[in-house]
Amino acid sequence: KKYHRKQWYQRRVRGRFTVELAKKGFLGPGIDVPAPDMGTGEREMSWMADTYKNTIGVTDLNSHACVTGKPIVMGGIHGRTSATGRGVYHSTNIFVEDPEYMEMVGLVPGLSGKTCILQGFGNVGLHTARYFHRAGAKIIGVIEWDGTIYNPSGIDPKALEDWKLEHGTIRGFPGATETDEDLLEGECDILLPCAKEKVITEHNAHKIKARVIAEGANGPITPAADEILIANKQLVIPDIYCNSGGVTVSYFEWLKNLNHVSYGRLTFKYEFDSNKHLLQSVQSSLESRFSGKIPVTPTPEFEAAMGGASEKDIVHSGLSYTMERSGKKIKEVALQHDLGVDLRTAAFVLALTKISNNIIMAGFTFT
Repeated sequence: KKYHRKQWYQRRVRGRFTVELAKKGFLGPGIDVPAPDMGTGEREMSWMADTYKNTIGVTDLNSHACVTGKPIVMGGIHGRTSATGRGVYHSTNIFVEDPEYMEMVGLVPGLSGKTCILQGFGNVGLHTARYFHRAGAKIIGVIEWDGTIYNPSGIDPKALEDWKLEHGTIRGFPGATETDEDLLEGECDILLPCAKEKVITEHNAHKIKARVIAEGANGPITPAADEILIANKQLVIPDIYCNSGGVTVSYFEWLKNLNHVSYGRLTFKYEFDSNKHLLQSVQSSLESRFSGKIPVTPTPEFEAAMGGASEKDIVHSGLSYTMERSGKKIKEVALQHDLGVDLRTAAFVLALTKISNNIIMAGFTFT
């Protein structure tokens, strides 16, 4: 009863917040489209979408496009929950695989075997840890608001997730030991601040030992700290790029809501039939050249892909391509302006150049 009363109260508060935003013209499919962040998830976003649909947006065909991060049944998209963590992985991997950047920071190219310390084991941190673990990196430390755990041999993200779901905390996890050490300053190759802003400041930046810092959170490094890290030849993957995976897939979800059809639905059957005809064509060609029946059997991988790309496949492919393309452009700008490890400036220059070019092509609205 106590839980349901709390949920009812939260639902009312968020509903009123949604109505007030919409009434003042701050919320809508073509105005401003919020997405989940700390303390919010699919449930909260579905409340906002439902409130908008049944109030200000009651006649709006595209009302569900007013927010993203919704459950699938409410117009959400497969892959949104893990998108930010997946983006952190892709953005970091692009630079860690680059021999030139790894030479700058004194590391060997490739994620495999790299030691990582993670701050935050919420949605972003969890999925970041999963993808890094799959790539062969070792998560040796995890920092949470109520405790810190450490294991130099590596921590299994899935086992830690199960423990946290059962116990509500990472403390007591049998696969690591608790420590009072500030692991932000711990010895590792890659530091992953995926919790909150301003955790690395001018007061502790000189103590950071990681050679690569990937900003999974928004603004975890202050401007003064950033200057210190750059001077120390430490590579910072800036938040404007590093944690943009969530926003990118939110954009895909928004497009899905406006199109009123899920990705891949129009092509599933066509792709399956095309692949089937391809196998039959190969079999017919072989049988016309050689006598007798020659069955052509697809490999398990090809058979699984015969039905075409699922929505999740399309989302993952689109996110991967977006992160890789943006990463390459940031590299080009950094090289062009001789910025070295200062990727934040390179990202800002790239973004502002795009805005400037757009304004120049469109002409001045006011003179």
